Amino acid sequence: MRYIVDHLPPGTTIKRQLLIANRTDETRRIDVYPAAASVDGSEFTFGEGRATNELTSWITLDKSAVEVEAWGEARVLATITVPPPASRGERYGVIWASATSAPRDGGEVTQIHRVGVRMYLDIGPGGEPVSDFSIGELRPARSPEGVPTVTAQVTNTGGRAIDLTGTVALTDGPADSRAGPFPVVQGVTLPPGGSGQVIARLPAELPNGPWKIEVNLESGMVKRSITAQIQFPDPGQVGKRGSVISRMTSVWTVGAAVAGLLLLTGLAVLVRRSRQSPRPPTDAPRERIPVGR
Repeated sequence: MRYIVDHLPPGTTIKRQLLIANRTDETRRIDVYPAAASVDGSEFTFGEGRATNELTSWITLDKSAVEVEAWGEARVLATITVPPPASRGERYGVIWASATSAPRDGGEVTQIHRVGVRMYLDIGPGGEPVSDFSIGELRPARSPEGVPTVTAQVTNTGGRAIDLTGTVALTDGPADSRAGPFPVVQGVTLPPGGSGQVIARLPAELPNGPWKIEVNLESGMVKRSITAQIQFPDPGQVGKRGSVISRMTSVWTVGAAVAGLLLLTGLAVLVRRSRQSPRPPTDAPRERIPVGR
């Protein structure tokens, strides 16, 4: 998943160029539009259809639809203008590229395929707030079917919303065995001050242990790790929380960041950036910056 992530003072205008790629064998009409989003609980939630919010009212597109030939590409320029009286705080949204497919023979259901670029814009004077998070309790468990899981409690301790992904690896198990790394299959999106859980599911044949577990989580350039001793319980039970051995933090600071490439159902959206201050614009070269948030 890729994003538009930025910190903008009120009165600022920025531009983002979206490259829409049709990776199918048919010419497609692609509708392009902004829509509302929010961070509710521990999820990034998209509004229904073309729902609007304050952020979408700041966005204009130079094209609302493009015809893209098979395996072809088209460009759409998005301009985001933050009004001078805009209040401090984060805004969330998405820019969708949407294609509609006719019903299949004998069917009555029209299919709509969408790919989008999430937007996380922090509004306020001065520099960008720091992003950070902490990893708390680790809890092993097994489902009634015997599938082991590890749940990590996490808290957003910074000033920006975060999307957490990561991996889990096991070492020092029975007979000096090791397993993984395994991806976190249930990540979270947390607003500043929010808490939630990330969950990793492991192979059912994994013995109970004891194990040394290393959990590596990241959001953008902020990375945190925790190492603990755990023991999986029998099926249908929740085990004791892990005994922490060590914690590690890695924080890389970057300027306003924009992300790149999103693929789904044969369509791709690529974002390029340029920034325009409240003063007259200059012809600064575009740059492409990949960021995994």
